[in-house]
Amino acid sequence: MTLPLSLAEANFDGIVGPTHNYAGLSYGNVASLSNEGSVSNPREAAKQGFTKAAFVASLGIVQGFLPPHERPHVPTLRALGFSGSDADVIAAAVKEDPILFARTCSASAMWTANAATVAPSCDALDGKVHFTAANLRSMMHRSIEPPTTARALKAIFGNDERFVHHSALPQADLFGDEGAANHTRLFGPDGRGLHFFVYGRSEREEGPKRFPARQTLAASQAIARLHRLDPARCVFARQRAESIDAGVFHNDVISVGNGHVLLTHEFAFADQAGTLAALKTALPQLVVVTVRASDVSVEQAVKSYLFNSQLVSVGAGGAMAIIAPTESHDDPAVKATLDRIVADPSNPIQAVHFQTLRESMRNGGGPACLRLRVPLTDAERAAANQAAFFTPSLHATLNAWADRHYRTELRPADLADPKLLDESRAALDELTRILKLGSIYEFQR
Repeated sequence: MTLPLSLAEANFDGIVGPTHNYAGLSYGNVASLSNEGSVSNPREAAKQGFTKAAFVASLGIVQGFLPPHERPHVPTLRALGFSGSDADVIAAAVKEDPILFARTCSASAMWTANAATVAPSCDALDGKVHFTAANLRSMMHRSIEPPTTARALKAIFGNDERFVHHSALPQADLFGDEGAANHTRLFGPDGRGLHFFVYGRSEREEGPKRFPARQTLAASQAIARLHRLDPARCVFARQRAESIDAGVFHNDVISVGNGHVLLTHEFAFADQAGTLAALKTALPQLVVVTVRASDVSVEQAVKSYLFNSQLVSVGAGGAMAIIAPTESHDDPAVKATLDRIVADPSNPIQAVHFQTLRESMRNGGGPACLRLRVPLTDAERAAANQAAFFTPSLHATLNAWADRHYRTELRPADLADPKLLDESRAALDELTRILKLGSIYEFQR
Protein backbone atom coordinates (compact mmCIF):
# COMPACT_ATOMS: atom_id res chain seq x y z
CA MET A 1 0.00 0.00 0.00
CA THR A 2 1.74 3.16 -1.22
CA LEU A 3 1.22 6.86 -0.73
CA PRO A 4 0.02 8.86 -3.77
CA LEU A 5 1.92 11.29 -5.96
CA SER A 6 5.33 10.17 -4.67
CA LEU A 7 4.19 11.13 -1.17
CA ALA A 8 6.62 10.14 1.57
CA GLU A 9 6.01 10.64 5.26
CA ALA A 10 8.82 12.58 6.88
CA ASN A 11 9.31 12.21 10.62
CA PHE A 12 10.50 15.46 12.19
CA ASP A 13 11.97 14.75 15.60
CA GLY A 14 12.24 17.36 18.31
CA ILE A 15 15.77 17.96 19.53
CA VAL A 16 15.93 17.77 23.33
CA GLY A 17 16.77 21.13 24.84
CA PRO A 18 19.68 22.06 27.13
CA THR A 19 17.34 22.48 30.12
CA HIS A 20 15.88 18.96 29.94
CA ASN A 21 14.83 18.44 33.56
CA TYR A 22 12.35 16.55 35.73
CA ALA A 23 10.11 19.17 37.30
CA GLY A 24 6.92 17.09 37.26
CA LEU A 25 4.94 19.83 35.53
CA SER A 26 2.62 17.72 33.41
CA TYR A 27 -0.44 16.89 35.50
CA GLY A 28 -1.98 13.70 34.15
CA ASN A 29 1.33 12.37 32.80
CA VAL A 30 2.21 9.61 35.26
CA ALA A 31 5.89 9.34 34.29
CA SER A 32 6.39 13.09 34.54
CA LEU A 33 4.85 13.23 38.00
CA SER A 34 6.63 10.16 39.35
CA ASN A 35 10.13 11.36 38.40
CA GLU A 36 9.77 14.89 39.76
CA GLY A 37 13.02 16.18 41.23
CA SER A 38 15.26 13.52 39.70
CA VAL A 39 18.63 14.37 38.20
CA SER A 40 18.49 14.55 34.40
CA ASN A 41 21.20 14.24 31.75
CA PRO A 42 20.43 16.70 28.95
CA ARG A 43 23.38 15.61 26.81
CA GLU A 44 22.40 11.95 26.98
CA ALA A 45 18.78 12.84 26.31
CA ALA A 46 19.70 14.70 23.14
CA LYS A 47 21.98 11.93 21.94
CA GLN A 48 19.37 9.25 22.58
CA GLY A 49 17.05 11.25 20.35
CA PHE A 50 19.69 11.56 17.63
CA THR A 51 20.31 7.82 17.75
CA LYS A 52 16.62 7.05 17.38
CA ALA A 53 16.33 9.45 14.44
CA ALA A 54 19.36 7.86 12.77
CA PHE A 55 17.80 4.42 13.15
CA VAL A 56 14.53 5.61 11.60
CA ALA A 57 16.50 7.06 8.69
CA SER A 58 18.34 3.74 8.27
CA LEU A 59 14.96 2.11 7.55
CA GLY A 60 14.63 4.32 4.47
CA ILE A 61 12.24 6.79 6.13
CA VAL A 62 12.61 10.51 5.54
CA GLN A 63 13.84 12.07 8.78
CA GLY A 64 14.15 15.67 9.86
CA PHE A 65 14.64 17.78 12.98
CA LEU A 66 12.83 20.57 14.78
CA PRO A 67 14.83 22.76 17.18
CA PRO A 68 14.37 23.09 20.95
CA HIS A 69 13.01 26.29 22.44
CA GLU A 70 14.77 28.94 24.48
CA ARG A 71 14.61 28.07 28.16
CA PRO A 72 14.38 29.61 30.69
CA HIS A 73 11.94 31.72 28.66
CA VAL A 74 12.82 35.15 29.95
CA PRO A 75 10.27 36.96 27.70
CA THR A 76 7.44 35.17 29.53
CA LEU A 77 8.84 36.21 32.90
CA ARG A 78 9.15 39.81 31.73
CA ALA A 79 5.57 39.72 30.46
CA LEU A 80 4.54 38.66 33.97
CA GLY A 81 6.16 41.62 35.66
CA PHE A 82 9.76 40.64 36.40
CA SER A 83 12.31 43.23 35.31
CA GLY A 84 15.98 44.14 35.23
CA SER A 85 18.77 42.23 33.54
CA ASP A 86 18.11 38.67 32.48
CA ALA A 87 19.98 37.48 35.57
CA ASP A 88 17.84 39.80 37.74
CA VAL A 89 14.66 38.45 36.16
CA ILE A 90 15.69 34.86 36.85
CA ALA A 91 16.74 35.59 40.44
CA ALA A 92 13.52 37.43 41.22
CA ALA A 93 11.32 34.73 39.66
CA VAL A 94 13.10 31.97 41.57
CA LYS A 95 12.62 33.87 44.83
CA GLU A 96 9.02 35.04 44.33
CA ASP A 97 7.44 32.18 42.36
CA PRO A 98 9.68 29.12 41.92
CA ILE A 99 6.87 27.05 40.39
CA LEU A 100 6.24 29.68 37.74
CA PHE A 101 9.96 29.83 37.06
CA ALA A 102 10.14 26.05 36.65
CA ARG A 103 7.35 26.25 34.09
CA THR A 104 9.41 28.65 31.98
CA CYS A 105 12.32 26.18 32.01
CA SER A 106 10.53 23.11 30.64
CA ALA A 107 12.12 21.38 27.65
CA SER A 108 8.79 19.80 26.68
CA ALA A 109 8.90 21.29 23.17
CA MET A 110 11.06 18.26 22.29
CA TRP A 111 7.80 16.29 22.03
CA THR A 112 6.91 17.51 18.57
CA ALA A 113 3.89 15.23 18.29
CA ASN A 114 2.30 18.16 20.15
CA ALA A 115 3.91 20.84 18.01
CA ALA A 116 1.26 20.99 15.32
CA THR A 117 -1.27 19.14 13.20
CA VAL A 118 -0.39 18.57 9.54
CA ALA A 119 -2.47 17.76 6.46
CA PRO A 120 -0.82 16.77 3.17
CA SER A 121 -1.53 18.54 -0.10
CA CYS A 122 -3.32 15.54 -1.61
CA ASP A 123 -6.00 15.74 1.11
CA ALA A 124 -6.48 19.53 1.25
CA LEU A 125 -8.97 21.07 -1.18
CA ASP A 126 -6.45 23.77 -2.14
CA GLY A 127 -3.66 21.27 -2.88
CA LYS A 128 -1.25 22.68 -0.27
CA VAL A 129 0.36 21.26 2.88
CA HIS A 130 -1.30 22.75 5.95
CA PHE A 131 0.26 23.31 9.38
CA THR A 132 -1.47 24.53 12.53
CA ALA A 133 0.73 25.02 15.58
CA ALA A 134 -0.99 23.60 18.68
CA ASN A 135 -2.02 26.13 21.32
CA LEU A 136 -1.28 23.66 24.18
CA ARG A 137 -3.44 25.77 26.46
CA SER A 138 -4.07 23.07 29.07
CA MET A 139 -0.56 23.33 30.58
CA MET A 140 1.03 26.72 31.25
CA HIS A 141 4.56 25.46 30.61
CA ARG A 142 3.53 24.29 27.13
CA SER A 143 1.23 27.20 26.29
CA ILE A 144 4.25 29.43 25.70
CA GLU A 145 5.50 27.19 22.87
CA PRO A 146 3.30 28.12 19.84
CA PRO A 147 5.09 31.30 18.65
CA THR A 148 8.51 29.63 18.50
CA THR A 149 7.02 26.47 17.03
CA ALA A 150 5.34 28.49 14.29
CA ARG A 151 8.57 30.33 13.44
CA ALA A 152 10.51 27.05 13.31
CA LEU A 153 7.95 25.42 11.02
CA LYS A 154 7.95 28.44 8.71
CA ALA A 155 11.76 28.40 8.64
CA ILE A 156 11.67 24.81 7.39
CA PHE A 157 8.53 24.94 5.26
CA GLY A 158 8.73 28.48 3.95
CA ASN A 159 7.50 28.19 0.34
CA ASP A 160 4.15 30.01 0.28
CA GLU A 161 3.13 28.34 -2.96
CA ARG A 162 3.26 24.92 -1.33
CA PHE A 163 2.85 25.40 2.43
CA VAL A 164 0.13 27.10 4.48
CA HIS A 165 0.74 28.02 8.13
CA HIS A 166 -2.26 28.75 10.34
CA SER A 167 -2.13 30.58 13.64
CA ALA A 168 -2.68 28.53 16.77
CA LEU A 169 -6.32 28.30 17.79
CA PRO A 170 -7.61 30.85 20.34
CA GLN A 171 -6.39 30.34 23.90
CA ALA A 172 -9.88 29.50 25.08
CA ASP A 173 -10.96 26.45 27.04
CA LEU A 174 -13.29 25.45 24.19
CA PHE A 175 -10.35 25.11 21.79
CA GLY A 176 -7.78 23.11 23.72
CA ASP A 177 -5.47 21.74 21.01
CA GLU A 178 -2.61 19.30 21.67
CA GLY A 179 -1.53 18.76 18.07
CA ALA A 180 -0.87 15.54 16.20
CA ALA A 181 -0.77 13.44 19.39
CA ASN A 182 -4.54 13.25 18.89
CA HIS A 183 -4.61 13.01 15.08
CA THR A 184 -3.86 10.07 12.81
CA ARG A 185 -3.92 9.99 9.02
CA LEU A 186 -4.91 6.59 7.63
CA PHE A 187 -5.21 5.70 3.94
CA GLY A 188 -6.14 2.88 1.58
CA PRO A 189 -4.92 1.72 -1.87
CA ASP A 190 -5.98 4.94 -3.58
CA GLY A 191 -3.90 6.97 -1.14
CA ARG A 192 -6.81 9.18 -0.07
CA GLY A 193 -6.35 10.21 3.51
CA LEU A 194 -8.80 9.41 6.29
CA HIS A 195 -8.23 11.86 9.13
CA PHE A 196 -8.91 10.39 12.55
CA PHE A 197 -9.28 13.03 15.28
CA VAL A 198 -9.52 11.94 18.91
CA TYR A 199 -10.62 14.31 21.64
CA GLY A 200 -11.01 14.08 25.40
CA ARG A 201 -14.00 16.31 25.96
CA SER A 202 -16.71 18.35 24.33
CA GLU A 203 -19.26 20.79 25.67
CA ARG A 204 -21.93 18.11 25.87
CA GLU A 205 -20.04 15.03 27.00
CA GLU A 206 -18.75 14.17 30.43
CA GLY A 207 -14.98 14.11 30.74
CA PRO A 208 -12.56 12.36 33.10
CA LYS A 209 -12.74 12.92 36.83
CA ARG A 210 -9.10 12.71 37.95
CA PHE A 211 -6.93 14.18 35.19
CA PRO A 212 -7.77 16.87 32.62
CA ALA A 213 -8.90 16.04 29.10
CA ARG A 214 -6.62 18.22 27.01
CA GLN A 215 -7.98 17.93 23.47
CA THR A 216 -11.46 19.25 22.68
CA LEU A 217 -13.87 18.30 19.93
CA ALA A 218 -14.23 21.93 18.89
CA ALA A 219 -10.47 22.23 18.38
CA SER A 220 -10.32 19.08 16.25
CA GLN A 221 -13.23 20.29 14.12
CA ALA A 222 -11.58 23.68 13.67
CA ILE A 223 -8.33 22.06 12.51
CA ALA A 224 -10.23 19.99 9.93
CA ARG A 225 -11.86 23.15 8.57
CA LEU A 226 -8.65 25.15 8.51
CA HIS A 227 -6.86 22.38 6.63
CA ARG A 228 -9.68 22.25 4.10
CA LEU A 229 -10.32 18.56 4.60
CA ASP A 230 -13.29 16.73 3.10
CA PRO A 231 -15.77 16.24 5.98
CA ALA A 232 -16.58 12.79 4.58
CA ARG A 233 -12.92 11.85 5.13
CA CYS A 234 -12.84 12.84 8.82
CA VAL A 235 -13.80 10.73 11.83
CA PHE A 236 -14.04 12.26 15.31
CA ALA A 237 -13.98 10.01 18.38
CA ARG A 238 -13.85 10.59 22.12
CA GLN A 239 -11.21 9.08 24.38
CA ARG A 240 -12.36 6.79 27.16
CA ALA A 241 -12.52 8.97 30.27
CA GLU A 242 -11.39 6.16 32.57
CA SER A 243 -8.25 5.71 30.47
CA ILE A 244 -7.42 9.42 30.70
CA ASP A 245 -7.72 9.09 34.46
CA ALA A 246 -5.27 6.17 34.28
CA GLY A 247 -2.64 8.38 32.59
CA VAL A 248 -3.64 8.33 28.90
CA PHE A 249 -3.28 12.08 28.51
CA HIS A 250 -3.08 11.87 24.69
CA ASN A 251 -4.49 9.37 22.21
CA ASP A 252 -0.98 8.41 21.09
CA VAL A 253 -0.46 6.84 24.52
CA ILE A 254 -3.08 4.20 23.74
CA SER A 255 -3.42 4.05 19.94
CA VAL A 256 -1.18 4.41 16.87
CA GLY A 257 -1.97 4.14 13.17
CA ASN A 258 -0.15 3.97 9.87
CA GLY A 259 -1.44 3.42 6.36
CA HIS A 260 -4.38 1.04 6.65
CA VAL A 261 -3.42 -0.28 10.11
CA LEU A 262 -4.61 0.86 13.51
CA LEU A 263 -2.95 -0.60 16.60
CA THR A 264 -5.12 0.16 19.59
CA HIS A 265 -6.04 -0.90 23.10
CA GLU A 266 -9.56 -2.15 23.68
CA PHE A 267 -10.10 0.69 26.18
CA ALA A 268 -8.91 3.52 23.93
CA PHE A 269 -12.25 5.07 22.98
CA ALA A 270 -15.48 5.89 24.79
CA ASP A 271 -17.42 4.04 22.10
CA GLN A 272 -14.87 1.47 20.96
CA ALA A 273 -17.19 -0.51 18.68
CA GLY A 274 -18.80 2.57 17.16
CA THR A 275 -15.45 4.25 16.55
CA LEU A 276 -13.94 1.24 14.79
CA ALA A 277 -17.12 0.77 12.75
CA ALA A 278 -16.98 4.39 11.57
CA LEU A 279 -13.35 4.01 10.57
CA LYS A 280 -14.02 0.81 8.66
CA THR A 281 -16.97 2.37 6.87
CA ALA A 282 -14.75 5.20 5.65
CA LEU A 283 -11.78 2.88 5.02
CA PRO A 284 -12.97 -0.70 4.27
CA GLN A 285 -9.38 -1.96 4.01
CA LEU A 286 -8.64 -0.96 7.60
CA VAL A 287 -6.85 -3.61 9.67
CA VAL A 288 -7.43 -3.14 13.38
CA VAL A 289 -4.98 -4.80 15.77
CA THR A 290 -6.57 -4.71 19.21
CA VAL A 291 -4.66 -5.35 22.42
CA ARG A 292 -6.90 -6.77 25.15
CA ALA A 293 -6.80 -5.54 28.72
CA SER A 294 -6.38 -9.14 29.84
CA ASP A 295 -3.03 -9.15 28.03
CA VAL A 296 -1.87 -5.57 28.72
CA SER A 297 -3.71 -3.34 31.18
CA VAL A 298 -4.12 0.37 30.53
CA GLU A 299 -1.67 1.00 33.37
CA GLN A 300 0.90 -1.30 31.73
CA ALA A 301 0.37 0.41 28.40
CA VAL A 302 1.04 3.78 30.02
CA LYS A 303 4.14 2.60 31.87
CA SER A 304 5.67 0.76 28.90
CA TYR A 305 4.46 3.20 26.23
CA LEU A 306 3.57 0.28 23.99
CA PHE A 307 1.28 2.50 21.90
CA ASN A 308 3.57 5.52 21.97
CA SER A 309 5.69 3.63 19.48
CA GLN A 310 6.20 4.64 15.88
CA LEU A 311 4.35 2.44 13.40
CA VAL A 312 6.12 2.91 10.07
CA SER A 313 6.11 1.51 6.54
CA VAL A 314 9.39 -0.13 5.56
CA GLY A 315 10.49 -1.18 2.09
CA ALA A 316 8.21 -2.20 -0.75
CA GLY A 317 5.16 -4.41 -0.46
CA GLY A 318 3.41 -2.70 2.44
CA ALA A 319 5.43 -4.19 5.30
CA MET A 320 5.41 -2.28 8.57
CA ALA A 321 7.53 -2.13 11.70
CA ILE A 322 7.09 -0.87 15.24
CA ILE A 323 9.77 1.33 16.81
CA ALA A 324 9.21 0.88 20.53
CA PRO A 325 10.98 2.07 23.68
CA THR A 326 13.09 -0.47 25.57
CA GLU A 327 10.55 -0.24 28.38
CA SER A 328 8.18 -2.23 26.17
CA HIS A 329 10.83 -4.94 25.88
CA ASP A 330 11.36 -4.99 29.63
CA ASP A 331 7.72 -5.72 30.46
CA PRO A 332 7.16 -9.45 29.81
CA ALA A 333 3.45 -9.06 29.06
CA VAL A 334 4.04 -6.20 26.64
CA LYS A 335 6.93 -8.00 24.95
CA ALA A 336 4.80 -11.14 24.54
CA THR A 337 2.02 -9.03 23.00
CA LEU A 338 4.41 -7.45 20.53
CA ASP A 339 5.76 -10.89 19.62
CA ARG A 340 2.21 -12.10 18.93
CA ILE A 341 1.48 -9.07 16.75
CA VAL A 342 4.58 -9.65 14.64
CA ALA A 343 3.86 -13.37 14.31
CA ASP A 344 0.26 -12.79 13.19
CA PRO A 345 0.01 -13.02 9.35
CA SER A 346 -3.33 -11.16 9.34
CA ASN A 347 -1.57 -7.80 9.73
CA PRO A 348 1.45 -6.32 7.86
CA ILE A 349 3.50 -5.59 11.00
CA GLN A 350 6.60 -7.74 10.58
CA ALA A 351 9.16 -6.41 13.04
CA VAL A 352 9.67 -4.58 16.31
CA HIS A 353 12.76 -2.47 16.93
CA PHE A 354 13.51 -1.28 20.47
CA GLN A 355 15.19 2.06 21.06
CA THR A 356 16.64 3.47 24.27
CA LEU A 357 14.97 6.77 25.16
CA ARG A 358 15.08 6.55 28.94
CA GLU A 359 15.69 10.27 29.50
CA SER A 360 12.59 11.20 27.51
CA MET A 361 10.56 8.28 28.86
CA ARG A 362 11.17 9.32 32.47
CA ASN A 363 9.56 12.64 31.61
CA GLY A 364 6.62 10.97 29.87
CA GLY A 365 7.50 10.91 26.17
CA GLY A 366 8.31 7.92 23.97
CA PRO A 367 9.26 7.47 20.30
CA ALA A 368 5.93 8.77 18.97
CA CYS A 369 6.00 11.83 21.22
CA LEU A 370 9.33 12.87 19.76
CA ARG A 371 8.19 13.09 16.15
CA LEU A 372 5.81 15.09 13.97
CA ARG A 373 4.65 13.29 10.83
CA VAL A 374 4.80 15.47 7.69
CA PRO A 375 3.71 13.75 4.44
CA LEU A 376 5.47 15.43 1.51
CA THR A 377 5.70 14.93 -2.23
CA ASP A 378 9.15 14.95 -3.81
CA ALA A 379 8.57 18.51 -5.01
CA GLU A 380 7.44 19.66 -1.56
CA ARG A 381 10.42 18.09 0.10
CA ALA A 382 12.70 19.83 -2.43
CA ALA A 383 11.00 23.13 -1.59
CA ALA A 384 11.66 22.72 2.12
CA ASN A 385 14.81 23.74 4.03
CA GLN A 386 17.23 20.93 3.21
CA ALA A 387 19.48 21.67 6.19
CA ALA A 388 16.79 20.35 8.54
CA PHE A 389 16.74 16.85 7.00
CA PHE A 390 18.78 13.99 8.42
CA THR A 391 22.10 13.02 6.87
CA PRO A 392 24.93 11.03 8.47
CA SER A 393 26.98 14.23 8.39
CA LEU A 394 24.28 16.18 10.23
CA HIS A 395 24.01 13.34 12.77
CA ALA A 396 27.72 13.68 13.55
CA THR A 397 27.47 17.48 13.66
CA LEU A 398 24.57 17.37 16.14
CA ASN A 399 26.34 14.90 18.41
CA ALA A 400 29.41 17.14 18.49
CA TRP A 401 27.20 20.19 19.09
CA ALA A 402 25.54 18.51 22.09
CA ASP A 403 28.95 17.51 23.46
CA ARG A 404 30.06 21.15 23.35
CA HIS A 405 26.97 22.76 24.85
CA TYR A 406 24.98 20.34 27.02
CA ARG A 407 25.47 19.44 30.65
CA THR A 408 25.58 15.81 31.76
CA GLU A 409 23.72 16.49 35.01
CA LEU A 410 20.93 18.89 35.74
CA ARG A 411 18.91 19.22 38.93
CA PRO A 412 15.82 21.41 39.20
CA ALA A 413 17.79 23.79 41.45
CA ASP A 414 20.37 24.23 38.66
CA LEU A 415 17.79 25.99 36.51
CA ALA A 416 18.34 29.14 38.57
CA ASP A 417 21.97 29.34 37.45
CA PRO A 418 22.20 32.34 35.07
CA LYS A 419 25.10 30.59 33.35
CA LEU A 420 22.64 27.95 32.13
CA LEU A 421 20.75 30.64 30.20
CA ASP A 422 23.99 31.75 28.53
CA GLU A 423 24.91 28.14 27.73
CA SER A 424 21.48 27.47 26.27
CA ARG A 425 21.46 30.58 24.12
CA ALA A 426 24.92 29.79 22.79
CA ALA A 427 23.76 26.30 21.87
CA LEU A 428 20.59 27.51 20.17
CA ASP A 429 22.38 30.27 18.31
CA GLU A 430 24.79 27.74 16.84
CA LEU A 431 21.97 25.32 16.06
CA THR A 432 20.07 27.88 14.01
CA ARG A 433 23.17 28.22 11.85
CA ILE A 434 23.55 24.44 11.53
CA LEU A 435 19.90 24.00 10.49
CA LYS A 436 19.78 27.33 8.60
CA LEU A 437 16.71 28.50 10.48
CA GLY A 438 17.45 32.19 10.75
CA SER A 439 16.53 34.20 13.84
CA ILE A 440 13.64 32.22 15.32
CA TYR A 441 14.33 32.97 19.01
CA GLU A 442 13.48 36.20 20.84
CA PHE A 443 17.05 36.64 22.05
CA GLN A 444 18.16 36.67 18.38
CA ARG A 445 15.45 39.12 17.33
